[in-house]
Amino acid sequence: MCRFLVYKGRDEILLSKLILDPAHSILTQSYDSRLRLDTRRPHNGDGFGVGYYTHPSLGPEPCIFTSTIPAWNCINLERIASKTTSSLIFAHVRATTEGALSDSNCHPFRHKSLMWMHNGNLGAWKHIKRRLVDSLRDQWFIGVQGSTDSEWAFALFLDTLESAGYDPNSEPEDGFGQTALREAMIGTIRRINAFISEVHQANSSEKELDTRSLLNFAVTDGHTVVCTRYVSSRTDEAASLFFSSGTNWKEHDPRGNYKMERRDKGADVVLVANNWVTVPTNSVLTIHKQTVDVRPLIDEYYNAVPSYSRHSDFAVSKGLVSSTPGTTADAATDSLKTAAAAVMV
Repeated sequence: MCRFLVYKGRDEILLSKLILDPAHSILTQSYDSRLRLDTRRPHNGDGFGVGYYTHPSLGPEPCIFTSTIPAWNCINLERIASKTTSSLIFAHVRATTEGALSDSNCHPFRHKSLMWMHNGNLGAWKHIKRRLVDSLRDQWFIGVQGSTDSEWAFALFLDTLESAGYDPNSEPEDGFGQTALREAMIGTIRRINAFISEVHQANSSEKELDTRSLLNFAVTDGHTVVCTRYVSSRTDEAASLFFSSGTNWKEHDPRGNYKMERRDKGADVVLVANNWVTVPTNSVLTIHKQTVDVRPLIDEYYNAVPSYSRHSDFAVSKGLVSSTPGTTADAATDSLKTAAAAVMV
């Protein structure tokens, strides 16, 4: 499985202070992830990508840099990150589950002002792919450049957004709004579940067909960020997802440990990643105007009982662990705890 990081701040940050310099940065996690327990594939070395928004005078589309070179071995990443600033950043390191090793399969994916990442898998992918593809309008079918289930999920999101009455090509000045992006995200997950349900019924005799999905998605229009932590199971735990918010993300000591400072109740920075405050299983996290909103994604897989226990075996088998107390999550993420608003997986 992959790892991803989202940063949204009131002010711009140097990319290197987020993805390179911290002792447990996403670059370090690409080869030394304490949350990655898949001993068969212990590294996230199948390419990486960084996407960020520039000054409005350069247009609303994000700049995206991807490479199939492992992140820890790419000198160009160091050169670019040490001289580039942005207030909204997506970063992703890849461990291939679907799709070949190529630039076109590296996250984040982009369409106009929209940017997308995924950590996880679409259940029964080879069985549902035809149904998913056939449901798309021509524009979104044609726009897919790679072969990953993640990019096809993005195409499904664009199709869902259009069905809700929003033109993904329009690039509105203030974005599509948090409600539009959140509802399109929820609609995308529901459509994926519907395809899987159809396949499950048609192949009920196949006992080996695994229909469980791990859907940690992240999407932004340059203004609002929407992330999900989701598993299509009532008994399994989802892949880990955490966030932290505060007023400043800065180096805490000479060892490269970064820390999120909070000088008041505001959140100048929000980070989403694999650390810090746990996003509840089967929830949607929205960052809009530096305000973090977390709400449940209620469907047949949701359980409202706080003490309800899920099994982490499925997430572990995919190279991920949950936020279960006693895991090594804290050790892996301490150095990332200083940004104003961040989301990490």
